[in-house]
Amino acid sequence: MKETASGFIAKSTIKAADKEHRRKINFNIGKYNAVVPQGKQQFSDLDLARERAKNIKWKAIETLDKQLETFEAIITRRGTKVIWAEDESQALEAIKKICEEKNCKTLVKSKSMVTEEIHLNDFLEKHGIISIETDLGEYIQQLDGEPPYHIVTPAMHKSKEDVAKLFAEKLGTDPKATPSQLTQVAREILREKYVQAEVGVTGANFIVTDIGGIAVTENEGNARLSCAWPKTHIVIAGIEKVIPSITDLALFWPLLATFGTGQKITVYNTIISGPRQQRETDGPEDMYVILLDNGRTTILADEKQRESLYCIRCGACLNACPVYKNIGGHTYATAYSGPIGSVITPHLRGMDDWKHLSYASSLCGNCTEVCAVKINLHELLLENRHEAVEEGYSSFSERMAWKMWKQGMLRRKWMNMAKAGTKSWVVNSLLKGWKKHRGDLVFPKKSFNELWQEKVGK
Repeated sequence: MKETASGFIAKSTIKAADKEHRRKINFNIGKYNAVVPQGKQQFSDLDLARERAKNIKWKAIETLDKQLETFEAIITRRGTKVIWAEDESQALEAIKKICEEKNCKTLVKSKSMVTEEIHLNDFLEKHGIISIETDLGEYIQQLDGEPPYHIVTPAMHKSKEDVAKLFAEKLGTDPKATPSQLTQVAREILREKYVQAEVGVTGANFIVTDIGGIAVTENEGNARLSCAWPKTHIVIAGIEKVIPSITDLALFWPLLATFGTGQKITVYNTIISGPRQQRETDGPEDMYVILLDNGRTTILADEKQRESLYCIRCGACLNACPVYKNIGGHTYATAYSGPIGSVITPHLRGMDDWKHLSYASSLCGNCTEVCAVKINLHELLLENRHEAVEEGYSSFSERMAWKMWKQGMLRRKWMNMAKAGTKSWVVNSLLKGWKKHRGDLVFPKKSFNELWQEKVGK
């Protein structure tokens, strides 16, 4: 069932009033805010580093077709099979076919937002394949039957007590177990899965063109195990993840680490350039890379929105957004939440059904301020609103109301003629949606314009 604007507003209303949710989020984001400034100190000129990263992504996106073709040519020389998927169904069918060929019963996967985008776990379950999340946060969410709450930290909305209770219910552990003890339990369970799995799935933080490689960054080592232990490794990556050169990682890895988790560099940074080669003793026998479009070329074709493809999924805009912190990640009902999700989802999934996300913003600009690659997110949200109207997705009453508002705002004398009581009555009677969660608007007896005329004359 498609999420509607009314459903989004209903969920938002409930979550915004949940004080316990707000406490947990403020606590976890507070820890993030404490360490990010320390990570930023590694850059002698942070603003220049962000600008340079934006320029590199601009080059990659502007030459995306050539970048991807070069990547494919290089990585296939080492035995990797590249599959181009136009949409979700093509990607899922390709994975299904691979799993059937490999007689796969168990699949392990590392953290990957693009697999959430195509609902991979649900698809595999329907076809009798057990898919195990190996990232601890994702594993917690899978145990609880929930999608990820956040792009980087999937279980951000859970306290350690919540996790202990969940593990006790699902795994029979001590309800008072410490985070270290719970992590050890998860580790023991997941280690067995790596050995059992016939197929491992990872995403890609970056597609590196000049070496034909997939760059993966993580803190737990589960991605390395997911791609090294099973005999078959499948990479699923959005086509926008391209960077031109391996030398660019010297900039992008620290940026991703700092803006994502406040680290100088993440614990494990891996470049995968193909299946096991001759004389190599480990690694998968087969490797597949699925390059997913799924609406990205729609964004690419839009000159104004194209900038959103620069995103490196650091999650900084979510942590900075006052709306996200109040309504939570699940309210968005899409894989990509927060400001970046509100920008790209209407283009990936349809403007008509998802235009409401572009209004889930205060337009304070904090998302733009913290973006690692300087995407003008708040301007793109405004552009989404404009495009929705231009494409005819606004109601007749809404269009007429704004026309009347425009005529009034263009004629100051008309505005001054209306008394304060009249203005208040008109606004509070007509703007019922505005008043639903707010108090009455009370206008002063005299407008600023009238006071100014009295003070300095016409």
